[in-house]
Amino acid sequence: MKFIYCNDTGREVSIHPATESHGVECDMATIKPLEERTFHLPENTYPWVKMWDYGEKHGLSLLVSAPKDED
Repeated sequence: MKFIYCNDTGREVSIHPATESHGVECDMATIKPLEERTFHLPENTYPWVKMWDYGEKHGLSLLVSAPKDED
């Protein structure tokens, strides 16, 4: 399964390192404004997304996790 994120924040978004350790494959480079990023999730999972705003100085961070689909 894939999940596509579009950065419409007007700011750069870093990807939280736990994204990879949760089994999600993606380019871990910072997502620039108006850029899209594709996240590839393992089979039988769904995207769980969390974003942190650390303020203008420290930026935004995005976590994409892949919990098992129990249905």
